[in-house]
Amino acid sequence: MDYQNRVGSKFGGGGVMSSSESNVERRERLRKLALETIDLAKDPYFMRNHLGSYECKLCLTIHTNEGSYLAHTQGKKHQTNLARRVALEEQDQMLQGGQAKNPQVRKIGNVNVQIKKNTLKIGRPGYKVTKIKDPYTRQIGFLFSIMLPEISPDTVPCHRFMSAYEQHIEPPNKLWQYLIFAAEPYENIAFKVQNKEIDVRPGKFLTHWDPDSKVLTLQFLFRNERSSSYVPGNVTGMNRPLDNPLNPYSSNP
Repeated sequence: MDYQNRVGSKFGGGGVMSSSESNVERRERLRKLALETIDLAKDPYFMRNHLGSYECKLCLTIHTNEGSYLAHTQGKKHQTNLARRVALEEQDQMLQGGQAKNPQVRKIGNVNVQIKKNTLKIGRPGYKVTKIKDPYTRQIGFLFSIMLPEISPDTVPCHRFMSAYEQHIEPPNKLWQYLIFAAEPYENIAFKVQNKEIDVRPGKFLTHWDPDSKVLTLQFLFRNERSSSYVPGNVTGMNRPLDNPLNPYSSNP
């Protein structure tokens, strides 16, 4: 086969390099570069097994020589596992009360999320909790009023419901859940409520932030196990069971 007259080749060059040959050349170039710049004695994931080959303890791969291992360290798999390990170490450190190495940027999945700088906390905000009941559906709920007079400018307080298994303050109990409020520079506060389904229908779950009075209001109701409506003073307005001759409220004679 004539390789000299192929398109893109130089005279006497032997033709255009194929994709497989290009990959071999790239790996060899990375291996030589890594041998010159990386000290394997300081690599915590480099290990030589009893068979004489080399292993990567992070990716659990086996390599025949040091050059193959160094080429592996420059690949996508090893770099991704390194990023995951760093993220897990930072998360463990934060759970133990420490600070992350780079608190401004946190990698969540494949996305880098900008984290606000830690500010000095000034204590817990004032609050008022009122137990409420819907007179028509007989649903039980709560009304929270969180007073935040020293909230940071251009900051909107936030809230979320947290499972008992997400917190590390009390022993987990499936009968309870936590409602957490957060607003800089106040400390986060949590309220322990029953672990029942929250009714998120319009008019049942309400939130309002008043930037003038700086009061956050949140109201929610628990879902009833059985749906029924009650109108005070009107017995016929109730949702009754199906018509039954033994039921005194049945429409059948």
